[in-house]
Amino acid sequence: MIPSVVGTERSRSVRANGFTLVELMVVITVIGLASAIAVWSLPDRRGRVTDEALRFAARVRAAHDVAVVEASPVSIWVTRGGYGFDRRADGAWSPMTAKPLRVAQWEDGTQATIPDASGRVRITFDVTGLADRPVELRLTRDRASSIVRIGADGTVRVDG
Repeated sequence: MIPSVVGTERSRSVRANGFTLVELMVVITVIGLASAIAVWSLPDRRGRVTDEALRFAARVRAAHDVAVVEASPVSIWVTRGGYGFDRRADGAWSPMTAKPLRVAQWEDGTQATIPDASGRVRITFDVTGLADRPVELRLTRDRASSIVRIGADGTVRVDG
């Protein structure tokens, strides 16, 4: 009888130290699900199109402020590929070189819908901050879009 008691204790201690196949499969499934959720929740490396619209709107507001503070007209030109800022000085337009107002390209995959058939639009802020015309630009990437509205009064809004 003694050998059977010893064998039972040995088999219990071996079972207590290991995992069953079912337990291992449950853990692997949970890790797989957690990994899938993490990958789906990662932001697009290019950022959201709304973030790009907000960044563009902030730069347009900065250009508006420069026109008022420096009492010099400032214009924004926008194409399907990017945008830039010019300042009127000595009777001619010259590109602005300050970092936030340099020429910028849209992020990969972003398209700007230009209301003008030429594919280029220019909005000019005068020294009082008024725009020469209202403009609505739609930025799209994949299936997402945002609209940047520049009002004749110089306001800039992002919808979407």
